[in-house]
Amino acid sequence: MTEEEARAWVRDRYGVSRETMLGRFGEILVAGAEHQNLIARSTLDTLWSRHLADSAQLVPLSDGAGEGSWLDVGSGAGLPGLVVALLTARPVVLVEPRAKRVVFLREAAEALGVAARVTVIGSKVEAYRPARPAAVVSARAVAELSALMLSTVHCTDSSTVWLLPKGRSAQSEVDAARAKWQGRFHVEPSITQPDSGIVVATQIGAR
Repeated sequence: MTEEEARAWVRDRYGVSRETMLGRFGEILVAGAEHQNLIARSTLDTLWSRHLADSAQLVPLSDGAGEGSWLDVGSGAGLPGLVVALLTARPVVLVEPRAKRVVFLREAAEALGVAARVTVIGSKVEAYRPARPAAVVSARAVAELSALMLSTVHCTDSSTVWLLPKGRSAQSEVDAARAKWQGRFHVEPSITQPDSGIVVATQIGAR
């Protein structure tokens, strides 16, 4: 997917105003990358396809989720968490243990006008105890699937929808996870990287 195709996909699905908001977030990402390693410098020229549209494609996959918060684990640069906050009306919880990233996420949420719906938790997800189970869990390049579920399952219930970009390893990680976890697993092809997959999982519980 080219940069223009990525922008067009966002624009066609969410409208010009949301495309503009994502563009503003992209500017914040680029500016922040001057001070810390938010995203790989090699991806700055493909910001829309590699990061913004790549994150935005998770939102339609959450259509079956109930009411409640979207929990983004290891949110880092706010991908996909802040993209979700810009494209939906859900409360979003960003869990990020690195102090500099926590500051970036809070400042970015404020600058983008979504701070009222975005909570940034400065810890590892193992230490986070939500008041209610998350409706959606996302995590981008955080940990292997089984390990990620083990560290995060206490934030979920059987109705939680897990949306986990996993690149080329998606199916193999699902196959390995089935030995430890029961539930419904599906691998959705990525619209931005045809050889990559997104794990969509529901009704997850330990075997």
